[in-house]
Amino acid sequence: MKPSYLNLLRTGELATRVAALEALLERCTVCPKDCLNNRLNNEIAACYSGRLPIVSSYTAHFGEEPALVGTRGAGNIFFGNCNLRCAYCQNYQISQTHKEQLKNEITHERLAEIMLELQAKSCHNINFVSPTHFAPQMARAILIAAENGLHLPIVYNTNAYDSVEVLRLLDDVVDIYLPDLKYAENEAGYLYSKVSGYKDHARRAIAEMYRQTGPELAFDEQGVLQRGLIIRLLVLPNEIGGIRESLEWIKDELSPSVAISLMAQYYPTHQAATNNRYVLLSRRVSETEWLRATNLLDEFGMEEGWLQEFDGSAFYYRPNFEDAETPFKDIRDFTA
Repeated sequence: MKPSYLNLLRTGELATRVAALEALLERCTVCPKDCLNNRLNNEIAACYSGRLPIVSSYTAHFGEEPALVGTRGAGNIFFGNCNLRCAYCQNYQISQTHKEQLKNEITHERLAEIMLELQAKSCHNINFVSPTHFAPQMARAILIAAENGLHLPIVYNTNAYDSVEVLRLLDDVVDIYLPDLKYAENEAGYLYSKVSGYKDHARRAIAEMYRQTGPELAFDEQGVLQRGLIIRLLVLPNEIGGIRESLEWIKDELSPSVAISLMAQYYPTHQAATNNRYVLLSRRVSETEWLRATNLLDEFGMEEGWLQEFDGSAFYYRPNFEDAETPFKDIRDFTA
């Protein structure tokens, strides 16, 4: 299965999509914050980002779901900055240190070169981590890389606080959507991630991703994912994320066949570890909370996806965490 962006490249539609995405930077509406800053003139937007992309690191990564890492790893590209300000961000050194991240600003051409380097290392895909605020820059780099031989699937690994307009322009540019669904209540999104309307925007965004991919996952002969949607749910202490409500929405509004990745890796860090305002997030998830969340998969009849192992200590994604065995197992192994 060839990535769909190659067809868009052949017809000229990919260049048209890139131009439309870049036009959104003039009065920035790339994410739901709609800050209206002119990023084409390098005005700094609410995400602390300007015209050029910021890449904190890139690597062949083995900590994602098994269907993404295969035997040779996902080609992860970690963008700097973020349009959220999560109090518990496990990568806050990348997402919330905009002054330091300025040194990691690169050209679109260099970003395309990075993609081709990861392809040359035999990675199975190009996995853009936190791409929302750099979606136009990402698309420009995909165009350049595709013109120079890129042929790997594109993974959009996002916090889901995305613009539906942007996602529509990414239809068939992105092959695999990998969104978090962080909260089932807008209030929690404002308190813990400093954005308005998280639930509403994220659900609309994920519904658009589902419209593009449907519930089915497409794999190659080696079992590596080529196209589809995987929704990540991170279990937070004290049921802050509202896993039950999110799974119920997925089942009722999308499909019980949508692939779910249920994650146990939460640990208190950043402000959650030090600020009493976030005391409900100041501990790891208990085994009881984890089992309660996994039992919901059976209750709602979720059919596809992965669980992280729970062994009393969380597994952390790190940009340089290259050699760990995946901690995920198939949902069907758990529910059988």
